[in-house]
Amino acid sequence: MKVEKKIQIEGLGEVTLKRDSRFKRLSLRMAPNKGIWINVPSFVDWKVAVDFAQSHKDWIAKQNLKIKAKESKNIFFDSNTVFRTKYHELKMNPSQVNRVNASVKQGLIQINYPESFDMKTEGFQDFVRKMIVETLRKEASQVLPKRLEELALRHGFKYNKVSIRNASTRWGSCSGDNNISLNLHLMRLPEHLIDMVLLHELCHTIEKNHSKAFWDLLDKVCSNVSAKKKEMKAYSTHF
Repeated sequence: MKVEKKIQIEGLGEVTLKRDSRFKRLSLRMAPNKGIWINVPSFVDWKVAVDFAQSHKDWIAKQNLKIKAKESKNIFFDSNTVFRTKYHELKMNPSQVNRVNASVKQGLIQINYPESFDMKTEGFQDFVRKMIVETLRKEASQVLPKRLEELALRHGFKYNKVSIRNASTRWGSCSGDNNISLNLHLMRLPEHLIDMVLLHELCHTIEKNHSKAFWDLLDKVCSNVSAKKKEMKAYSTHF
């Protein structure tokens, strides 16, 4: 039998105690959009659980700051979320299904879930992100290598291989032997910014660092670089 109890801890705020016979030991849990909670075995007294939370207050506070930072960066997906890739739109669809499922077709990433489903579940949020990443990967594989080749031919660049990755920070990279890696999240950018990133990596096939010679070369093949770099700050590889 599951039982929940909410307590207030000075300096932390609300913490949930969750009791379940399946729990074998006291343990702290926390997750984005779900807050902090403590798993309490059925044989452990509530007071012991409260003392446990109090004794770990400093650690909880530090971890909570990390979670809040992650929450501020990540989109929380629910029925009101508006999210689009270059060729697809996310549609959150509460329905009569008894489990979560998804489909990608006709320009829609459709997430179907039971009407009473708790969308704060971390697994559900991860599932939605996974479907979006898979869609972005397919789009990127179809679009980016072809566009890279077009720009290389137009400006006289040569490169070796191109790969598509789900990188956490970089929009692209170029190795010493001119293998170019492109981030699938480029498919969330407008075309003129995609082109700037591709040209940036193509310039690295000639100039391997960000020297003056590199920026001079990029300026020759890409217009308004400074303005586009500022515009890029509004975008992130996180969602």
